[in-house]
Amino acid sequence: MAEGLRERKKRRTRQYISDVATGLFVERGFDAVTVAEVAEAADVSVNTVYNYFPAKEDLFLDRSSGVVDRLARWVRGRDEGESAARAVLRELRGEVEAVSPRIGLFSGHAAFMRVVEQAPALRSRLWAIGQEAQSSLEAALREETGAADGDPLPHLMAGQIGWAHSTVMAVIGREMGKGRNPREVSREVLDLLDDIEDLLSEKVLNYAVRGAA
Repeated sequence: MAEGLRERKKRRTRQYISDVATGLFVERGFDAVTVAEVAEAADVSVNTVYNYFPAKEDLFLDRSSGVVDRLARWVRGRDEGESAARAVLRELRGEVEAVSPRIGLFSGHAAFMRVVEQAPALRSRLWAIGQEAQSSLEAALREETGAADGDPLPHLMAGQIGWAHSTVMAVIGREMGKGRNPREVSREVLDLLDDIEDLLSEKVLNYAVRGAA
C-alpha cells in the first residue's frame, strides 16, 4: 500500500526529531540532555516529542522495533527445506557481507556505543530489547513447529539461536567501538559465523525445517 502524504510527513517528522536528539546525545551525553531541550532544538513542542517517542530512551534507540522482531521475522521467512538456525545464520551472513549499518557496521558506531556505555537507562533498555527479541523468537518457533505450550524445546532452541545472534552483535559492538574499519570487522565476523555454526549441534541446525514432515 502506497504511503499517504500524512503518513510520510509523520515519518519525516519522527526521523527529524530522532536525528536532532541523537546529535545532542552524542555531543553532550544521554543524561545531560532533557526532552525539553530536544524539543527546542527540533522546533517542536514537548508534547509532540512524546507523541512520537513515549520515553526518552526511544529517541536514541528509535529503531528498536525492527530489532525485537528481527530473528522471528527471519525464521518465519526461511526457505523451503531450511531450518530456523540456518535461516538466521544465512541472514546474518548477508548483513555482515553487505557491511550493513543495521547490525552496527558503520563508522559512527563508536560514538553510538559511547553514549550507551555512559547511560545506565540505555543499557537497561537494550537488555530489555534483547529479552523481547528472545521471547518473540520463541513464540515464532512455537507457531512454526506447532509445539505445545508446555514443550520446553522452542525455549531451548531460541536460546541457542539467540546466542549466535547476540555473540555476533556483541563482537561487532566491541570492535566497532574501537573505531575500526567496518569492512575489516566484517571479514572477521564472517569467520566468527563459521565458528559459531561449527559449535551448534546438528539438533539445533536441523530444528524447524520448513516443509519437513
